[in-house]
Amino acid sequence: MKTFLLFCSVFVAAASAQTSPPADAIYFHGNILTGVDLESADPERVSAIAVRGGLIVASGADGDLKKLQGPSTKMFDLGGALVIPGFNDAHAHLGPAGQIKLSVDVTGVKSLAEMQARIRAAAQAAAPVAWLTGGGWDHTLWPSKTLPTKADLDTVTDGHPAFLVRVDGHIAIANSAALAAAGITKTTPDPQGGKIDRDASGEATGIIRETAQALIDKHIPPPTPALRRRGIELALADAVEHGVTSVQDNSDWEDFLVYEQLEKEGKLPARISEWLPFNASVDLLKQHRTYHPADDPMLHTTMLKGFMDGSLGSRTAALNAPYSDDPGNSGIPRYQQANLNQMAIERAQAGFQMGFHAIGDRAVSMALDAFAAAQQAAPMKADMQTLRAPNGRKIIHATLTGSRNRIEHSQVVDPGDFTRYRQLGVIASMQPNHLLTDMNWAEQRLGPERAKSAYAWKSFLDAGVMLAFGTDYPVEPITPFRGVYCAVTRMNEAGTQTYHPEEKLTIWQTIYAYTQGSAYAEFTESKKGKLANGYFADFVVLDRDITAVAPPEILKTQVLRTVVNGQTVYQAGVKAR
Repeated sequence: MKTFLLFCSVFVAAASAQTSPPADAIYFHGNILTGVDLESADPERVSAIAVRGGLIVASGADGDLKKLQGPSTKMFDLGGALVIPGFNDAHAHLGPAGQIKLSVDVTGVKSLAEMQARIRAAAQAAAPVAWLTGGGWDHTLWPSKTLPTKADLDTVTDGHPAFLVRVDGHIAIANSAALAAAGITKTTPDPQGGKIDRDASGEATGIIRETAQALIDKHIPPPTPALRRRGIELALADAVEHGVTSVQDNSDWEDFLVYEQLEKEGKLPARISEWLPFNASVDLLKQHRTYHPADDPMLHTTMLKGFMDGSLGSRTAALNAPYSDDPGNSGIPRYQQANLNQMAIERAQAGFQMGFHAIGDRAVSMALDAFAAAQQAAPMKADMQTLRAPNGRKIIHATLTGSRNRIEHSQVVDPGDFTRYRQLGVIASMQPNHLLTDMNWAEQRLGPERAKSAYAWKSFLDAGVMLAFGTDYPVEPITPFRGVYCAVTRMNEAGTQTYHPEEKLTIWQTIYAYTQGSAYAEFTESKKGKLANGYFADFVVLDRDITAVAPPEILKTQVLRTVVNGQTVYQAGVKAR
């Protein structure tokens, strides 16, 4: 029967090829994965695809598709390389990534001394009284594993105010000049959802947590338009070089305006779905939603992003019980539940999709409670589609609401809440690459029991929950291959440490979550995530078959070509214009 159906499809393709207009481009002699069917152990592969008007118009055998060749058709010999649908990063921050590239970048420093050396060099090159900003530091990588202090910065900043954000964005270190500029003293109260760390005498140590960062942020001069644009251009180039064709982005409104200008100039290399801040007024959110056409396939606004808590690395993630390695601390929830519920109801009634950053199990429960309240007050019509979770299990129509609300990160989950995700139709938007960093200390933070239900990708699938994968760039590098490797191995990059391997995924489940699952999370599953007729011609050509090589080889994967809307936006060895 399968052979008969394949014959019929080839016959239909050949027949239509005789009457169809020529293709703009044909990619042939490839190993092309058109999508992932999780009911099949061997998803469909073809050797050729044809593109016209930015869409896939045919797929099949070389000989059949070459019938679509016309005088101006561009022909691309893939040389047997693997082609897959473009990666859709379901959670990234392009604007902040660009600013880090153009400021004091202390990403990956292995000690306080190395961090100080970079800051000292930046201070020596800076204009007088200029602020030193940037970030990327991670004290868990240092031998001491001790947070820096304002004194550590004062010795190398030469009087410049300095404010450097930790890699996760949830705490920052300020020097004395920055604290003075913000007017932070012994008597400055902690804001709701934030904290100013203090020493035994009550003086600020320089560590500023969560919402308290706004006390200093508002005093930092914004980047010039030219600098903002340059940073965004660098971040977008980074994305397409690593095979990312769509980005679900959380950046500033000013960054969105830069994306819009790039699009007008024909220089936007990836599709962007921009999130809006959950805390903004409903009136302002409506204005921003209508500012740019919602049906623009290259750029538009989508969901509202809210923050329930912080991060495990900073011990600000909100937990139901104290941290195992910090018994007096259960993290920092950012909302009171009643206020959160009311805000969620108002925004649901205005027709917004919502996505809540929630890392701790208490924060996850708060997010689910808010979604339940919003759903009860503003019920959405159920999606009437046949959908499957990435384990192949059908998602029940009656429980899949049209809101498609999401929980970003979903790192630590109470075992009883996996079912609530499914019942409420909530998407688990997760970043497998976080585990590569966090497995060094996650069990110390959580203890052995809670650790079992942390980064629990397979448990979500077993519960019938849709997964959408991303990177959280620049918290982690934007390359998706680190996440693919981690999802299928649950091992660190050296292959020396494993974290609860029972939560591993198959390569097919992983690709699905990075393509079709992430497309579903932004309501574009009928246009993205597959290389089927009528879908966007967004795909990547890889230097190895990541579905067949040994897992460590996945980490070495290089992108040979990235195609968006039928146009090559990155080619290995070819310098961008």
